[in-house]
Amino acid sequence: MQKLNKLAFIYAILLALIVWFSVVLQFIISTAAYMQQGRTFGGAIVQIMSFFTILNNILVGLCLVAVVLNKASAFKKFFNNNRVVTAVALYITIVGLIFNTVLRSIVNLDGLFALTNELTHVFNPVAFVIFWLFFIAKTKLSWRQAAGWLWYPLLYLVYILIRGAVFHFYPYPFVDADKLGYQQVAVNSFFVMVAFLLFGCLFLMLNNKLATRTYQ
Repeated sequence: MQKLNKLAFIYAILLALIVWFSVVLQFIISTAAYMQQGRTFGGAIVQIMSFFTILNNILVGLCLVAVVLNKASAFKKFFNNNRVVTAVALYITIVGLIFNTVLRSIVNLDGLFALTNELTHVFNPVAFVIFWLFFIAKTKLSWRQAAGWLWYPLLYLVYILIRGAVFHFYPYPFVDADKLGYQQVAVNSFFVMVAFLLFGCLFLMLNNKLATRTYQ
């Protein structure tokens, strides 16, 4: 379990504040918007939590909190594990990648929605990858880990497809089975999983190359 140096500690604290600000603000404004559309408070929360972006920004926030905690705990041990931090870096990278290459052209936001959108899809991913790259002590990881990191997005995919079939809500247009059909969704999902695998291998390569360096 690593101990951050002063610079890393300050960076983690500041980034944690920004990440949690963006997540909490997103919940506040989105909950109000969904409730204006007739949803219940609970329904609005579930709706927001169904976005991969929100789930992974929460993971980033939890990871940053864990690494700055002084007291040892199961929570700190889990999120302070290099394998877990690297996975979180991978997931938030895919969040930013997909939004900025696939979704940005079809999203038109303003005001606070635009602010949270840029934080959760651009600033937070880039800033957290920088944190992982320069401030997290690396340990050698098996190349099989890249395949193991696919379980989380795969389970998420199953969840949103089941929920979509029941409630006819899909958080992202490329998995909207009502409009595209399951065959096209399967093709789209395959390419997303390939992106997870390729970037997982890239993160593993960087991790293992940097594993002999010291970040204390």
